[in-house]
Amino acid sequence: MSDMVVETVHLGSRCQMVLPARIRKALGLREGDEVLVRKSGDVVVIVPKPASYARQLRGLHREVWVGVDPDQYVREERASWEG
Repeated sequence: MSDMVVETVHLGSRCQMVLPARIRKALGLREGDEVLVRKSGDVVVIVPKPASYARQLRGLHREVWVGVDPDQYVREERASWEG
């Protein structure tokens, strides 16, 4: 099942827009929250700004490290710098 929601938004006289309540609620946005706006070609994507980028990215690509001993990995990397 898709979670895509499409709404029409009108730009005001100062090119301001109001995110529809249904989308604000789905994203958990409240007054004063910040969003990031990204343009890719003719598509604009709006996402909530994370409170902490470090927390948001924690665990990203953890599957790459499955079965790897971090201490051994660091030792091998440091050894490669010396020789």
